Amino acid sequence: MGLLRSLFWLALFVFFTFCFLVLFEYGPSDFTTGFQKEGQRIEKWVDHKIHPAKGKPANP
Repeated sequence: MGLLRSLFWLALFVFFTFCFLVLFEYGPSDFTTGFQKEGQRIEKWVDHKIHPAKGKPANP
């Protein structure tokens, strides 16, 4: 049960840190579009880490 609680608090911390950074970067007037932009940016970064581009050598 302690592990589940710790994972919950970690996820909550990451979410609110992301919200704070978006708020700091885009301001309160453009928060929703900034949240979407940064969310897509993180999604694209994770996708590139999981599925690297084919045809490029891993170690030049």
